[in-house]
Amino acid sequence: MTSNPSIFQNALASSPYYADDLARLRASEPEPERRYEALVIPDIQAACDLLLPTFETSGGRDGYVSLEVAPKWAYDTATTVEEAKRLSAAVSRRNLLVKVPGTPQGVQAFEALTALGINVNVTLLFSVAQTEAVFNAYIRGLGTRVQAGADVRASHAVASLFLSRVDTLVDKQLTAIGTPEALALRGHAAVAMAKQAYQRYLAIFHGEPFAALAQHGAMPQWLLWASTGVKNPDYSDLLYVEPLIGPETINTLPDKTLAALAEHGQPALQVASGVAESTAQLAALARLGIDMEQVGLTLQGEGVESFEAAFQKLLQQAA
Repeated sequence: MTSNPSIFQNALASSPYYADDLARLRASEPEPERRYEALVIPDIQAACDLLLPTFETSGGRDGYVSLEVAPKWAYDTATTVEEAKRLSAAVSRRNLLVKVPGTPQGVQAFEALTALGINVNVTLLFSVAQTEAVFNAYIRGLGTRVQAGADVRASHAVASLFLSRVDTLVDKQLTAIGTPEALALRGHAAVAMAKQAYQRYLAIFHGEPFAALAQHGAMPQWLLWASTGVKNPDYSDLLYVEPLIGPETINTLPDKTLAALAEHGQPALQVASGVAESTAQLAALARLGIDMEQVGLTLQGEGVESFEAAFQKLLQQAA
């Protein structure tokens, strides 16, 4: 289960369930950010408790809930580490994942937190290169932990790769190009990127780079498909679900997409299929001048700004 500033901002704006607690906190807590945390940390704790049986029966592989470090620290490594430590202690649940952004500074913080034994969901990833950088940071952090003689068997992390926003931006570029080849590629960039990221996952975590850590009982850093609600009504409402089902992956589905999956989904293991096609599609995009790594950088910056804007609105609601 995932949360982020946008989700909580919408909840506080539209739900009646926070009103009494917020009124009480306005009388007792002068800082809006602390009021926000006093509202949401019990929610996160309750969700962790509900999913604890899943966490326990899966041996710590499933049943996690994510809580995000304030997005204003996205480019501050040291503060991200301290805030993640503080939130982890405040929630005090074994099945918590602290969310940090996949910015270069966030990746450094992730490595440090992994070395400390704090479990992390690295969010706002929009490219294969960003995702691979996160995988490598996880390996380095676990390596530091092993060298210190610490146990890595309880260490866990996920890498959240955002999908629909990639197609939204790339489709706009393809429409501007306007050739038949360009138009035919619309709606394919995100899934192609995700399939390539999964291939990197397999090569790293089921290959030589992770082999020594696996001997110590370390778990791979699973890929998490995020932003899986389809924004273009011309596309299948399960575009970011069915093609990406596979072992050791997670999909955080919005309610509407989850309902669509239950109603007419045909789940099957597909994430490792169509790899050659995805390679060809990404090569075709490159030939057209679309730089997927630049797309990732652009979207990551926009994502930080979007989350920070939602966080500020949330603080205003808590004021």
